[in-house]
Parts: sequence; structure tokens; C-alpha cells
Amino acid sequence: MNSTLSFKSAAPVVAALILAALALFAGLSSAADDKKPPPKPALTVTSGQPQQSRLPVRLAANGTITAWQDAIIGAEASGLRLTEVRVNVGDVVRKGQVLATFAGDAAKAEVAQARAALMEAEANAADAANNAERARTLSQTGALSTQQINQYLTTDKTAKAKAEAARATLNAQQLREKYTRVLAPDNGVISARTATVGAVVGTGTELFRMIRQGRLEWRAEVTSADLGRITVGTLATVTAASGAQLKGRVRTIAPTVDPLTRSALVYVDLPASPGNSMPAKAGMFARGEFELGSTAALTVPQQSVVVRDGFDYVFALGADNRTAQLKVQTGRRVGDQVEVLSGLKPDTRIAVQGAGFLNDGDLVKVVAPPAAAPAGAAPAAAK
Repeated sequence: MNSTLSFKSAAPVVAALILAALALFAGLSSAADDKKPPPKPALTVTSGQPQQSRLPVRLAANGTITAWQDAIIGAEASGLRLTEVRVNVGDVVRKGQVLATFAGDAAKAEVAQARAALMEAEANAADAANNAERARTLSQTGALSTQQINQYLTTDKTAKAKAEAARATLNAQQLREKYTRVLAPDNGVISARTATVGAVVGTGTELFRMIRQGRLEWRAEVTSADLGRITVGTLATVTAASGAQLKGRVRTIAPTVDPLTRSALVYVDLPASPGNSMPAKAGMFARGEFELGSTAALTVPQQSVVVRDGFDYVFALGADNRTAQLKVQTGRRVGDQVEVLSGLKPDTRIAVQGAGFLNDGDLVKVVAPPAAAPAGAAPAAAK
């Protein structure tokens, strides 16, 4: 009976002790929560804002580099033997330069023969002219009949005609002798040679082929939809298959469009270069870009654009330095700047360096970008 009363009197004391212990534990837990450290940033990045810039507008095209004009140099005399070839493929030649020579003995002999025939014809013409003049003088005296006078006059005209024919024959033989030397018709570069010493060739046989004035052109194929954007004088940058880059200017545009490909040829003049120093060769494939001016654009640094799953993203930075992944549509790229067509506002703060390692919702630490080293400064030695 006394033990029962003792237990009942002690129960309130035990309950009070338990409540006090719970309260103490709750206070300790709250104090521990208050001392819990803040979350750590996932990465250190630099920040920036989109910039309003002007970017060039270019039209890309493909085509072939060809000679501006090909000159075919052939033999102008037949039956002569080629005795000397003075140039080879790749040689730079000047207008009037001797490229090859033919044996000229036969031509010289024919010239001498024609000159002798002319002298004989001129002598006969002079004799006939004297007889005709005497006949005219005697016509008033009646010493000669009318028939005889007419005969002398006709002989005079015939002798003069024979002299003219002999003179024409001499000119032809002299011209044939001149053709024993093959001359360059213009300045240029020899691109092909078929002339062989000892060959006897006919009139018109091709001996050499020459790129006139060493000039090349790029024949770009441009679709009919883009053709109206190009005008005569438009600048173009041409990159040959060899990697050489050349600056050119549109000379003319083809007046017709290919009905099968729906494209037209645009002829771009390229700078002339002598001989083997040409950075590009005729027949090379080349790609190029026509410069069509410039337009305003919203640009961001290339480092800030992250490509994932075939799409472009940038990471916006909130006031609490947490990232928000934004899908953007990009356009032109010039240097380290990328045009943003949509998906980004001009006043948005974005992550630049380190953006490629971020995920949506990451907490980051934003620092200033490293200062550029002065030009010519030596790097600091590692410690």
C-alpha cells in the first residue's frame, strides 16, 4: 500500500524530468542547425553580358579556279622542221618573246627566188612601159597602126600586173620566213607544251598553251535565289584546296542560269602571280565567301556557348549566383564572338569561363576574368 502511494507520487517527477530532457535535446538540435555551414559553390566562373555588335554578312559558294584566258600558240607555216624549243611549262614569257624556231634554209631560198622573180618582172614592166610610151608618141604620126598601139598598151598593163604578182609572192615568202620563229602573243605563263624538236608540223598544229597575263579567276556556282545579292565589284575571299587564300572581286555574272542545277556562274578575278609562285593552280576546287556588308547582332563569347545533344545553351546567373540553363539559337561566328538569334535577353548576366562544366541550378562563385599579360612579358617561373 505504501509502495503504491510512493510510485504514484514519483510519476509526476519522472514526467517532468523526461520533458526537461526533451526540451534540452531540442535546444541542442536547434543550436546545431544554426551553426550548419552554408552550401559551397560547385564551380568558379567569370561572368559577362551579351554585346551589341556589327557582324559581316557573307555568302558561301563553291567553284573552280580556272585560267582567265587560255591562249593556244600554234605553227603558222607547214612543212618546216622544229629545230629549237626555248621555253617549258611554268615559264613566264613576255609578248614577242621567241618560244621556238623552225629550220629556215628552205624559207630563205624561197625568199631569194621570189626576189629574183620580182626583179625580172619589174624589168619587163619597165621595158613594156617604155614601149607603150613610144607608141603613144607615134600614134599622132600614123607610123603605127591602132592595133599595134593597143598591143603595146596591153603589154604594159600585163607587165605591171606580173610585177605586182611577183611582189605579192615575195611578201608571202618573207612572211613564211618570219613564221620560222614562234612568238608569244602576250605576256603570260606557259601551261602546256607539245612542241618537240625535230618534228615537222602542219599549219595550225598546237605547240604551246599559255595563261594570258598569268591571270586566274574563280568561277563560283551561286543559286538563283542568292544571285540577286551579288553585284559586279563585290569582294570575295577564295580558299583553294591547297589552303591558299586569295582576295578577289566579281568581274561579271553569267547571263543565264543552268536549268538542271538552278545555279549560275559568278566570275571572280584573282590577283595575277608569275609562274610557279601562283598560290593557286588552274583546275583546283575552291570554296569562297562573298562579302555583302554588315548588320547589327547580339553576340556572346564563344566560351559561354555550350553544345549538348545537338543544341546550343548558355547559363544565366541569378542574383543568388545560381545558374539557369537557357536554350539559344546561334548564327554567325566571327573570331571568338557568336551571334545569338533568339533565347537570350540583352541584359542577362551569363557565365563565360567554366560554362562548359555547369548544370542547371548549380551554385557558382563569380570572379573577375584574369588580366591579359602585357605584350612581350615573359611568363612567371614556376615555384
